[in-house]
Amino acid sequence: MFDLPIRSVMERKKFITAAPTDTVSAAARLMATHVAGAVLVVEDHRLIGIFTERDVVFRVIALGRDPKATVLREVMTTEPKTLGPTQSYGHALVIMQENGFRHVPVVEDGKAIGIISSRNAMDPDLEEFVADQRRREHYR
Repeated sequence: MFDLPIRSVMERKKFITAAPTDTVSAAARLMATHVAGAVLVVEDHRLIGIFTERDVVFRVIALGRDPKATVLREVMTTEPKTLGPTQSYGHALVIMQENGFRHVPVVEDGKAIGIISSRNAMDPDLEEFVADQRRREHYR
């Protein structure tokens, strides 16, 4: 699984976007509706930022900002690290671990085409892999 290209693992169904002028409140409703932990912020079909659950907590609520009046451009993470669809899933996990991310946009030719999240690591294939590894260690 770790050698698989990101394209085959990334979340397409939970890939949601918002405009930088959308409010935090609107983005949070989108996230709740789609059960997603992040919104990719796009402008003219180009990725310009990412807005995550952590941004809601640290950049909005903790600072006492009004979610109905605050727009994403003011509180999103600008120029987020991104990955290409042909990079390995293992590489994506390393990037997330090293940087403390739970979500990384997948970009091709400057356009957002999906998102990789740490939730992907809880995939049934991974659980099978871990169980298989434990069995191998047990019989060594």
